[in-house]
Amino acid sequence: MFTGCGTALVTPFQNDFSLDEAALRRLVRRQVDAGVHFLVPCGTTGESPTLTQDERRRVVEITLEEAHGKVPVVAGAGGYDTVEVARAAREYEAMGVNGILSVAPYYNKPTQEGLYQHFRFIAGAVSLPIMLYNVPGRTGVNIEPATVKRLWAIETIVGIKEASGNISQMASIAAQVPEHFVVLSGDDAITLPLFAVGGRGVVSVASNEIPAEMANLCNFALQSNLSAARAIHVRYLPLMEVNFVESNPIPVKAAMADMGLLQAVWRLPLVAPSAASLARIHSVLETLGLIEKTYAAVRD
Repeated sequence: MFTGCGTALVTPFQNDFSLDEAALRRLVRRQVDAGVHFLVPCGTTGESPTLTQDERRRVVEITLEEAHGKVPVVAGAGGYDTVEVARAAREYEAMGVNGILSVAPYYNKPTQEGLYQHFRFIAGAVSLPIMLYNVPGRTGVNIEPATVKRLWAIETIVGIKEASGNISQMASIAAQVPEHFVVLSGDDAITLPLFAVGGRGVVSVASNEIPAEMANLCNFALQSNLSAARAIHVRYLPLMEVNFVESNPIPVKAAMADMGLLQAVWRLPLVAPSAASLARIHSVLETLGLIEKTYAAVRD
């Protein structure tokens, strides 16, 4: 289920900051039609901390409806309150999601034992497969390889989205876990290098913009056609990089607005990118032909 390209879906808003349900439906259909392998609503890229409980439930509900069983839906359920995360995971399970992506607790900075007990508690609350999400740059705490090794012994913990940016740590995890435990990149630009040390795909930001291309990159890499995968990686590396010219998901939503896919609206504390960043984003899109291509698809 977690192998290949999973899209960390953005959450589109209307100009009054309410959820743009029509745009979300279009985005999910676009992902499915492009061949992505699974969808991840309500993660960091989906601005989940600013969504109400009802809105998170609605985003997942719409994603399930539009995916229509064609691709798995892996809902984001994470936070610094273990009991609340477990409650959210149970709610998503009742809705029919296929799995849970759960970020390490942020702000309260638990110890490695605390991380183990946190994920163990969540795994005990649901029967769904769970993917760990390690992003120490945002959470302030790193899920160390030794802790991942302890956690994979729990049957329903089936993989990790690794966004530490530390390829040595990723290689260490891949070397210590069994083959069925999936190691995915949390950074688009590291997707291809991670395949070389045992990774199996990516939870992608760039696939919001280029779903078919990111899915194909993973398909080629999984088939050991590294030259074809590298060609995609090299071509779209500038997009992968410009998506982080400011805090995610500010740039990717700006790009998608430029492509005619959604309205350029973020919820505070996120704000629109600077004029300089907007110019860089537009330049990359224009160079790659993504603006003209996407507008044509929208018109069609």
